[in-house]
Amino acid sequence: QLQASGGGLVQAGGSLRLSCKASRRTFSNNAVGWFRRAPGKEREYVAAISWRGDTTSYADSVKGRFTISRDNAGNAVYLQMNSLKPEDTAVYYCTSARSPYSGPSGSWHYWGQGTQVTVSS
Repeated sequence: QLQASGGGLVQAGGSLRLSCKASRRTFSNNAVGWFRRAPGKEREYVAAISWRGDTTSYADSVKGRFTISRDNAGNAVYLQMNSLKPEDTAVYYCTSARSPYSGPSGSWHYWGQGTQVTVSS
């Protein structure tokens, strides 16, 4: 129900912009978040944005480098990733909550298939 795209291979210090698109029903009135899973590691929270975009939160590991935004008219959420590091290498997943606000400890209901981000040193 959520389609993530925009991943790829980039050198350390580079940038990528991930996109997450879904139906209006999936996004409407719901917070949207990004998580990632690196090989051999647990899934990790990355960022989230409220339904109206008035509240955002970030994991400490990406704060100041990643920016989450949303376009409700276009049913899309974006993750701008700058100053990428090799440790950012992971499959990135977008997810939608069932409430206008959610965060790292919140309940996330719908999940996309993920997009691979690989950062070379």
